Amino acid sequence: MRARKVPAAALAGLLDAEWVDRTRRPYVRDGTAWVPVREGFPADEDLPEREVYRGRGYHLVGDVAVLHGDAPTDEELAGIVHHCRPRGVIRVKGFVGEMRIPDVEVLYGTTGEVRHREEGYTFILDPGRVMFAQGNRNEKARIAALVRPGERVADMFAGIGYFTIPAAVSGATVHAMEINQTAFEYLQRNIIENHVADRVRAEVGDCRRLLSGVYDRVLMGHFDAPSMLADALAHVRSGSVLHVHSIGDVGPTIREAVTEAGLAATVTSRRVKKYGPHAWHMVQDVTIS
Repeated sequence: MRARKVPAAALAGLLDAEWVDRTRRPYVRDGTAWVPVREGFPADEDLPEREVYRGRGYHLVGDVAVLHGDAPTDEELAGIVHHCRPRGVIRVKGFVGEMRIPDVEVLYGTTGEVRHREEGYTFILDPGRVMFAQGNRNEKARIAALVRPGERVADMFAGIGYFTIPAAVSGATVHAMEINQTAFEYLQRNIIENHVADRVRAEVGDCRRLLSGVYDRVLMGHFDAPSMLADALAHVRSGSVLHVHSIGDVGPTIREAVTEAGLAATVTSRRVKKYGPHAWHMVQDVTIS
């Protein structure tokens, strides 16, 4: 890998530089970062390709490795640390309550607030305090591609801005709602960090009471979304699209709710990721007609 050697502290300010190859991940160790370089630009070193990792699965959120499921063995943990050199490793044992507060075990190093870069966006968060939907990466990119400039979008479960930021960067005016105060504070910071404060109105509280007016697109990125369809359907028109997340296909439930609201719609279901044995995280695209 062709790379330039820079101080790790300067890394965040370089990732938008023209010479950076953003298809590859920088390598950071002991305060120094080796940043991959695009073809046609000079490099300091030509590093050997890193060996393919075949160990326990994890997500790297900023410089903290996040695991789910059963506790890793000592060998699995050592393999993760050797492969990605994280500041810390945590295991998310589950999520508590409607606010989905992580129940976390620290397995290695130190954790806390991170700056996570993804698809050109920056997310500031503490993965030990708020949920980060790393597995929804393709869905975030899909929403960013679907949104058109000038759309009025409701993000009913905004979290730290997983969908709000991509939608706003794509040109939408976003009404972002979040009930968890900690997540809401990160949402506010991420709105500023991504330079979309002029296109996002963020409110803290129960989204069912905060919805107002009519929206072109409604993002319902919570597994309880089907139970709140009546609230969302009171704020749509012909041509509006709802993106309803769920565990398993809830097409029949959606069609019933649409009919009860006196509307008609087409419903398309798609799989986002495997959630558990015989269970899929699904999203239903509901186009009001």
